[in-house]
Amino acid sequence: MKDIKKIIYEGYQYIDGGVCAAKGFRAGGVYCGIKKTMTPDGNESPLDGVKNDLTVVAADTLCNAAAVYTQNKVKGAPILVMQRHLKATGGKARALVANSKNANTCNADGETKAEAMCNLTAKALGVKPEEVMVMSTGVIGQILPIEPIEQALPNLCKNLKADAEGAHEAALAIMTTDTFPKEIAVEFTLGGKTCHLGGMAKGSGMIHPNMATTLNCITTDAAISVEMLQKALSDVVKVTYNCLSIDGDQSTNDTCLLMASGLAENAEITSESEDYEIFCRALYCVMMNLTRMLAYDGEGATKLLECTVSGADTLQDAIAVAKSVVCSPLLKCAMFGADANWGRVLCAIGYAPAEFDIHKVAVTLASRAGSVEVCKNGAGVAFSEEKAKKILLEDEIQILVTIGDGAVSATAWGCDLTYDYIKINGDYRS
Repeated sequence: MKDIKKIIYEGYQYIDGGVCAAKGFRAGGVYCGIKKTMTPDGNESPLDGVKNDLTVVAADTLCNAAAVYTQNKVKGAPILVMQRHLKATGGKARALVANSKNANTCNADGETKAEAMCNLTAKALGVKPEEVMVMSTGVIGQILPIEPIEQALPNLCKNLKADAEGAHEAALAIMTTDTFPKEIAVEFTLGGKTCHLGGMAKGSGMIHPNMATTLNCITTDAAISVEMLQKALSDVVKVTYNCLSIDGDQSTNDTCLLMASGLAENAEITSESEDYEIFCRALYCVMMNLTRMLAYDGEGATKLLECTVSGADTLQDAIAVAKSVVCSPLLKCAMFGADANWGRVLCAIGYAPAEFDIHKVAVTLASRAGSVEVCKNGAGVAFSEEKAKKILLEDEIQILVTIGDGAVSATAWGCDLTYDYIKINGDYRS
């Protein structure tokens, strides 16, 4: 696994367990054989069976639930089914079933297959089909084989685990071109009660704002109403997943599901109280760090790019500028080559849909190796190219931009653009 620094805030502590860190959740993943990989001689690849491709996350109780989805007009069948189920239950859920290797999108029988996945999971868990949510990821436009899923679900549901091992197996099963599973969990306090919030994510390519850019499942044992859970998720996603871009392509299946069991037994959060703010910060801790992992693991990427814009008059302006910078293909290429071509930063800032005075813009490049100011008052300043090169050779790069005297800041995340991105996507279906 790549080594990426976690960012934490006072009052929150990282713990193990991912989606199983919160009370009342079990998870697991298995290889069921949704897509066979063949060797050149026509035989099944020995690598098949190594990587899980089917996952289930189940709750011991009926949970309050919230979700956000891709804004792509072409939506995967699982999204349409999941939206119906959450509407039918009034924002309640008991489980999630998800698969990799096949997106179940743009298929005539897509919704039938997605409903079948829910029905099979519900039967194995002894819950109602509409209480089961569904996600799929992988190749678009290929028929999803339901038989291997049907065969694997009973044993998978029987062997779910309420521990870090179960969470890890689940996280492995939603990976596609990811090189490592993305998991994180935090512990915090609400009204004297210890609460937990954890999640898993997948995503490496076909990632671009807005929502939700990847597949994500987040769980908590905090007690919070459906309405406030949805508000928290919708607000936090704006400054995390919606500020993430790998390649400019917005997926058809992007989904983030958040389930709350309430088993921490804190007083239920029903309004924008102090407890609500504490909960939102916990959610931000998890989603922001998952966002960083997703950016770090961009297809073919060698560097995490993090652009923080300060001095903005509005959050909208700060986000727009930060996203414009990390989305720039020219800048992404320069970062791959460790080239301090700050003009590409200014160019991306200049076409951002935001209001600011270019004569107040300043840019600093930073990493573990130090920092160097490259632009001030909208113009270049003298700097050491040798020092800048050393800074940009690190695997986590910060691009610090000031656009004025305002009090608002925002961060966006991305990665460099490398030769390997082309290789990966040149034969994605094979």
